Amino acid sequence: MLAILLLILVWVVIVASFSSQIGALPILVQLVIYVVLGIIWITPLKPMLRWMETGNWRLPRN
Repeated sequence: MLAILLLILVWVVIVASFSSQIGALPILVQLVIYVVLGIIWITPLKPMLRWMETGNWRLPRN
């Protein structure tokens, strides 16, 4: 849980540090950037969230 919070905190600081440059771009470009950045930060968390839910790092084989 602490690792997730630390990862989110680090990612927020990184993205926020570029907010003035991103804010100067057209709104549609901003939308694409924030969607891509949102996907990037959640992708590494998927296995951790699965582990928190099931107790296994990998999905069980049926």
